Amino acid sequence: MENNLPVNVREYQELAKKALPKMAYDYINGGAEDEHTLRENIAAYGRIILRPRVLVDVSKIDMSTTLLGYNMPSPIIVAPTGGHKLAHPEGEKATARAAASCNAIMVLSSGSSYKIEDVASSCNAIRFYQLYVYKWREVSERLVRRAESCGFKALVLTVDTPMLGRREADIRNKMVFPPSANLEELKKINVDTTGGSQLEGFARATLDPSLSWKDIEWLKSITTMPILLKGIVGRPVFFGLAARGEAGARHVIEMLNGELEVAMALCGCRSVGEITRSHVMTEVSTSLCWNSSRLSCGITAPFSTPGIGRWGSVFCNCAIVRSYKSLFFLVLLRFLWVPVEEQINLQKEKQHTSVIRL
Repeated sequence: MENNLPVNVREYQELAKKALPKMAYDYINGGAEDEHTLRENIAAYGRIILRPRVLVDVSKIDMSTTLLGYNMPSPIIVAPTGGHKLAHPEGEKATARAAASCNAIMVLSSGSSYKIEDVASSCNAIRFYQLYVYKWREVSERLVRRAESCGFKALVLTVDTPMLGRREADIRNKMVFPPSANLEELKKINVDTTGGSQLEGFARATLDPSLSWKDIEWLKSITTMPILLKGIVGRPVFFGLAARGEAGARHVIEMLNGELEVAMALCGCRSVGEITRSHVMTEVSTSLCWNSSRLSCGITAPFSTPGIGRWGSVFCNCAIVRSYKSLFFLVLLRFLWVPVEEQINLQKEKQHTSVIRL
């Protein structure tokens, strides 16, 4: 084993900052405008307290769960982020191998530096595919067909980007994003870079801001794959990949699994099925917290994640108790996504679409 390995994601972040060009690091780590939302999200998760339970036999912790019928050793999934070649020459292929070695599901980004087919052939594992709906539906449909033919098991549709946020660091750095290997047909698009960021110009020229529930119905009509809706980002594996390549990405996943195990043990939970909302305190007086351990957390995420609901978001905190600014794509406990069919019905009935299934 190497000496002086990082012991948490924060240390991987610092190593990544040293290893990466400023433009690449700012892209991976930054937020939009003055980053007010980013800071507020970190602060919000910092206010969550886990309630310890003592005198419970936690000599055996079972973190396993299932998602869409697939067995998982833990509920930690690698989130979709594009352009992994910014961090390492092997890019998403290295990330895929790292995830496979931990039996973790990886969600491959549409903005991958490597072709869908190349990542699929890099290792044998369960993978999901992240999709944007582009202004030209045939582009999105071809990506869906390719993912299906390569054995991807589900589509993860990004729904929180009708317009890319104004990322000021990218503008100052005149960010040039490495072209996606899967979007060759869009390279001919005339991208306006007068704003300073090629990434922002590309998103403005290609992403469809009219995306709505009718497009979810269209997507259902062209694929048999399950469809999940997401609006989150994932930085930790990116940091690990930049610092130590495939080994770093794998180590980050292992650390997050270890943190989940510790959090469960301290809360007296022997399986993910035993975790309940009673283990989480959000607005309590310190005087009422007998022997309460505040497990520090800084997850950059909205407090309510589309398709999961507020409990699902809260329980993300149980899974990552030390990671700094690091949201993983988590599917935790019994709080799973409501199927798209039910989401559509709720929308038609004018009900709130962020639903919890118990």
